[in-house]
Amino acid sequence: MTLPQRRIGTRSVGAIGFGAMSLAGAFGAADDNVSMETLQAAVDAGIDFWDTANIYGMGRSETVVGRFLKQSNADIFLATKVGIIPGPPRRFGNSEDYIRSELEMSLTRLNRDRVELYYIHRRDPQTPVVEVAETMGKLIDEGLIGGWGLSEVAPFTIRQAHAVTPLTAVQNEYSLWSRQPELGVVRTCAQLGITFVPFSPVGRGALSDVDLDPPNFADSDFRKANPRFTEPNWSANMAQIRAFRTLAAARGVPTSALALAWVLAQGDHLIPIPGTRTAKHLSDLVTAASIDLSPADIADIDAVLPAGWAYGDRYSPTQVFGVESYS
Repeated sequence: MTLPQRRIGTRSVGAIGFGAMSLAGAFGAADDNVSMETLQAAVDAGIDFWDTANIYGMGRSETVVGRFLKQSNADIFLATKVGIIPGPPRRFGNSEDYIRSELEMSLTRLNRDRVELYYIHRRDPQTPVVEVAETMGKLIDEGLIGGWGLSEVAPFTIRQAHAVTPLTAVQNEYSLWSRQPELGVVRTCAQLGITFVPFSPVGRGALSDVDLDPPNFADSDFRKANPRFTEPNWSANMAQIRAFRTLAAARGVPTSALALAWVLAQGDHLIPIPGTRTAKHLSDLVTAASIDLSPADIADIDAVLPAGWAYGDRYSPTQVFGVESYS
């Protein structure tokens, strides 16, 4: 399958990427063999921009991706991340020594000698971002990474970092229920020629046709303590989501595909990275690339899910630690 193409760095990739966090069990139990089938389905669908991180399952996601790449000749634009040091207490590392040592381990798990994109997963306020940019510039010059990015940062950090070593991408949460990037990140990336990579573009599985059961999420599920998935917020959110499902059904498309199509419509410099554990859900998501939303369609969606509609914060106090705030 051929997806519409969008630019990231100097390369064109499919307009829809793949987020591999779920392969490590962050949203329910994962089966590595099923994950391999899902990655093959991504290749077959033309999804050639994949995103993982050293912290996902403490290397499990990278290991699964690396296992797949070792037996495949797929040409994948691969991104991974560094910067979160697991706790307790949770900490962040942005020093050159830490970044280099973690990159070496990531490359080993990924069966690669370089990655196309390397993100700072969270900013360490103790390390000036200009120093981080200089470190990433060295890694680019050495051929260990093709480009670099930042995650969950504010516009002012993007501008400071980009002035030292130009950024390839910025990755923040963005979807119909997480709209903060509209306060400056989406625009800043467009102005500077940086690809904006929305993660969780279908609301961590909420904006879909699947009836989630938050009280019975596994303790390891990231959403278990997330305010939007706890009561009374979850019931209030589901009332809104059901109305959105009705809108998707009227168009004859999966709800997740309509949610993803809305993200794609927010700018040609956006490449969302939805994640899933199964090939079936992946096929629903790919449908988004063929949905052409008119201004009237956007207005209909906005009438059902206007900015700020979601009940509850997108992170719990523990989860939000390290995310840059801005207004």
